[in-house]
Amino acid sequence: MKEGIHPEYHFIEVKMTDGSTYQTRSTWGKEGDTLSLDIDPLAHPAWTGQSAKLMDTGGRVSKFKNKYAGLGF
Repeated sequence: MKEGIHPEYHFIEVKMTDGSTYQTRSTWGKEGDTLSLDIDPLAHPAWTGQSAKLMDTGGRVSKFKNKYAGLGF
């Protein structure tokens, strides 16, 4: 391996959405930093089997439906 081209590999703490934490090694952040997850396997519909609800943030879905209403979308 070439010297000086690889990122530092160190321990960080990962905080799940339910507040639980675990320690792992990563190239993210600095030694001892905490990575807080917004979405994780405990909450994401792809892993929980619960259907996701369509969120209409800022009216984007409504705007799309109105714009393309005559095209059969």
